Amino acid sequence: MIAKACECLSSATAVLSAGFPGAASSRAYYAAFHAACAALATRGMAFSSHRETLGAFDRHLVKSGLLPVEYAPLVRRLFQNRQTADYDIETSIDQQTAVEDIAAATAIVHACRALVEAPHPADKRDPQ
Repeated sequence: MIAKACECLSSATAVLSAGFPGAASSRAYYAAFHAACAALATRGMAFSSHRETLGAFDRHLVKSGLLPVEYAPLVRRLFQNRQTADYDIETSIDQQTAVEDIAAATAIVHACRALVEAPHPADKRDPQ
């Protein structure tokens, strides 16, 4: 999943360079999503929907203190921008938004990679 996340980051950068900011934002979201899935999987968790996965990301990785608190709103923004890019026929993603999305996704992917590469059994505690 981390390799898939890195591939999505690379493709986000490539499609942004080709002039497609909406596609870049979509790919940036998927990079963060796959990284979140990988980090959750190392803690024995998998979910059937994006919303469930993002909720678990917030509960088990952010609220538990494993990832910085600013990552929760970033991943929500990435999700919303992906929805806009992929489905909204009246609104589009601009170049600056895509650049910001790629930067946010890069930070999330790197942080999740660190969790995947060095998981700690104590991380499995329930943050509630």
